[in-house]
Amino acid sequence: MRAGGRAAESRFGSVRKLPSGAWQARYAGPDGLPRKAPNTFDTKRAAEQWLVETEAEMLRGEWLDPDAGKITLTEYADRWMRERYLKALTREEYERHLRLHVRPQLGDHLRNAITAPHIRKWRADRLADGIGKPTVAKTYRILHAIFATAVDDDLIRRNPCRVKGAGQDKAEERPTATLQQVFAIAEAIQPRYRLLVLLAAFAQLRFGELVALRRRDIDLGATELRVRRATSEMEDGTQVDADPKSEAGKRPISLPAGLRADVEWHLAQFAEGGPDGRLFRGTQGGIPRRRNFNRVWRKALAAAGIPDALGLHLHDLRHTGSTWSAQSGATLKEVMARIGHSSTRAAMIYQHATRDRDHAIAAALDALIEEARGKISA
Repeated sequence: MRAGGRAAESRFGSVRKLPSGAWQARYAGPDGLPRKAPNTFDTKRAAEQWLVETEAEMLRGEWLDPDAGKITLTEYADRWMRERYLKALTREEYERHLRLHVRPQLGDHLRNAITAPHIRKWRADRLADGIGKPTVAKTYRILHAIFATAVDDDLIRRNPCRVKGAGQDKAEERPTATLQQVFAIAEAIQPRYRLLVLLAAFAQLRFGELVALRRRDIDLGATELRVRRATSEMEDGTQVDADPKSEAGKRPISLPAGLRADVEWHLAQFAEGGPDGRLFRGTQGGIPRRRNFNRVWRKALAAAGIPDALGLHLHDLRHTGSTWSAQSGATLKEVMARIGHSSTRAAMIYQHATRDRDHAIAAALDALIEEARGKISA
């Protein structure tokens, strides 16, 4: 065949020698449109072998349209975000992670050109730049989900996010408060927030769940409250009431009878009127904001004599109460139901609380051993 002449026909596609001396492979895709191999070949045999492999991919249903890969990761991620139903706060969080930790490093890469080594280097670079492990793990999980969709849509063969354990983040163990410290903080804090502190500990509620509570969510007859919504604060300062993170977050919570008087006093003194009135309001009557509450919280800690070195946050009272629940003998499922988790991973954190009970069990078994040995020696 002459250089630049007629193509040599094969059973599937064709090859031809270019004026440069290289060989080009051409074929029709499943859609009937003509395509060329992404690169040329040194020999005719290599070009024909490529055609054989491409035809086999089509027969196995593994063929990927090379033109579909001509889109950057930024463009594909933007499309992925548009096609997902995400709660407002989740959407904002995903967008922030992509904007800060993906687009500057990988955004201009073609989606189909990103490989496992690219992802490993991206992760290593993020950690080397001082980005916290939880942030890198969260961003990695978002990337994994984006590429998983590309796999499901037959746009790529394999997910390049294959770094073992990269999506897991083990947060440092948070401190717990003592019963005396919880009540000391409740006494020291502004009276309008006394019940908020007590419910954080004894009902194991998140800040967003606490400030979303309404009068109708409190059932004094059953000494119970019901979590229906959670208040989130967006980056622009807007506060939005939305469903909890999961369906498990919508839950009834039995309250200790000892809190009944505290609830009644708060309802009479601080809650908005009407069944839809908010349980907690700031000093100006608005929905409490986390950053403003944190100032009030720190003053209460100082007044209660809680050392700064403990680093106690309001959310740690949820951890504290959950630890107490585990110590009381609650099962893993019961702890999950109370704190509103749908997976066991987070609830397992509180199983360390059973160590004290385990010591007590060991002490009881030791007494049995001593008793048995005493009978034997007798």
